[in-house]
Amino acid sequence: MESKTPWQDVRMPKFATLEDDFKCDVLIIGGGITGLTAAYLLTKAGQRVCVVDRQRIGQGDTGCTTAHLTCVTDARLSELVNVFGRDGARLAWGGGAAAVNTIEEIVRAEEIKCEFRRVPGFLHASLDSERDESSDLQRDCRLAEEFEFPAVFLPSVPHIGKPGIRFANQAKFHPMRYVAGLARAVADEGGLIFEESTAGEFSEGPRAVKINGHRVECGKIVMATHVPLAGESGTIGATLLQTKLASYSTYAIGAKIPRDAVPEASFWDTSDPYYYLRIDHGEHSDYAIFGGQDHKTGQAGNVESRFAELESHLHRLIPKAKSDRRWSGQVVETHDGLPYIGESAQGQFVATGFAGNGMTFGTLGGMMACDWALDRKNPWRDLLSVNRKKLHGVFDFVKENLDYPYYLVRDRLAGTEARSTRSVKRGEGKVLTLEGQRVAGSRDDEGKVTCLSAVCTHMGCIVHWNAAEHTWDCPCHGSRFQATGEVLAGPAESPLERAEAPSSKAPVGNDGRSARRRSSVSKSRR
Repeated sequence: MESKTPWQDVRMPKFATLEDDFKCDVLIIGGGITGLTAAYLLTKAGQRVCVVDRQRIGQGDTGCTTAHLTCVTDARLSELVNVFGRDGARLAWGGGAAAVNTIEEIVRAEEIKCEFRRVPGFLHASLDSERDESSDLQRDCRLAEEFEFPAVFLPSVPHIGKPGIRFANQAKFHPMRYVAGLARAVADEGGLIFEESTAGEFSEGPRAVKINGHRVECGKIVMATHVPLAGESGTIGATLLQTKLASYSTYAIGAKIPRDAVPEASFWDTSDPYYYLRIDHGEHSDYAIFGGQDHKTGQAGNVESRFAELESHLHRLIPKAKSDRRWSGQVVETHDGLPYIGESAQGQFVATGFAGNGMTFGTLGGMMACDWALDRKNPWRDLLSVNRKKLHGVFDFVKENLDYPYYLVRDRLAGTEARSTRSVKRGEGKVLTLEGQRVAGSRDDEGKVTCLSAVCTHMGCIVHWNAAEHTWDCPCHGSRFQATGEVLAGPAESPLERAEAPSSKAPVGNDGRSARRRSSVSKSRR
């Protein structure tokens, strides 16, 4: 079974690594949908733009999406009204609708072959409960109608058989083909894109960022990295923003299904965490993508059981589904249900906390970044401000951030899983105690052992092995690292430090022989 999304089979355009000093008007850090949308709009406005990504463009969370395009937020419309008022709720959904319209306009203008298609979206009662939710769903439907969003209550949603709401004019697309088209359009307009180029030291007077050891001077900076880098916000400012964010892992499976077994549409239910389903009609067979089983990143005991639960639910919905892919992604949630998009420090813009609306809020973030860089007013600036004052949902805000001291103390007091790399099987990872230090040890499918510090470089928590994705995940703030230590997802900005398997004689090789220790396991940097 493939362990990547259907989108990641696409051959993406290749861009050079940054290897020189230069100047630009706007430096965009992150080559996903947010960064490339901002770059596209800014180059069209005549700005000198540079996009840098530490990996390949679109290979982060944009490539792991299930690519639902909808104005309907994870937070129910009635909840948004309670928190932000009627005008705020209407404006939030309007932002999603504007983002979908912008994607459609760009697809047409640039003739991007990304399978963009308008489809209905269905919010329906929980798959895990028999409770009658009709009254709650009818209330949300009435609100949507009052706000002039096309919505109809259905006693029975097609194929699902539960009460729900049909939202017309939602959409779906192939995200990587869209990102590839955006990148080509940016390059055609004279924008610069650099891959495998990591932003490091930030400085002011003039504003500049060290990237691959080279100095890039810029007028403004857009952080489009899913979880923002500290940048010019400094450690305190970045940490304060992080306390308002919570990272969750989510899981998805892809399956071939019989033709016309399910309407071509998007579905999601009211469970917490919710399940989501996307149906694509094809020439010979249709395809279903089904996801859910979310948990705080780094805090699941058995991730394999998450995929098993998804398989079970999918086969109840579509008995003849034949799964051929599975993967996980990461979503970042905020305390009040809406993202943080705006200026986080003088001359620095961030966009984060998109929850399950990454494609729409990511696009809106790019639109808002363009307006900010051009000093234009934007209707969503105050609603989504990084510094919005009122902490709605104070209980959730406190609850989410109890994870940091809990896991920091618990994991440092708890015993490790073993004291030798010999206990680590192929394709497995364990936190070990080696020479009194906590080491994240893993063995790849060919038998090669990698030893890293088990201390997350963000704020010092102990990482956990993710058996499904073969990554090291931090349970405190959701940072993720490859088995070889490189950062996959922030807020960590530095890779896990290398460590050595202890021995009195020679280095540990692929065959497990011992070796001379060259360095010690590091402590947390912060």
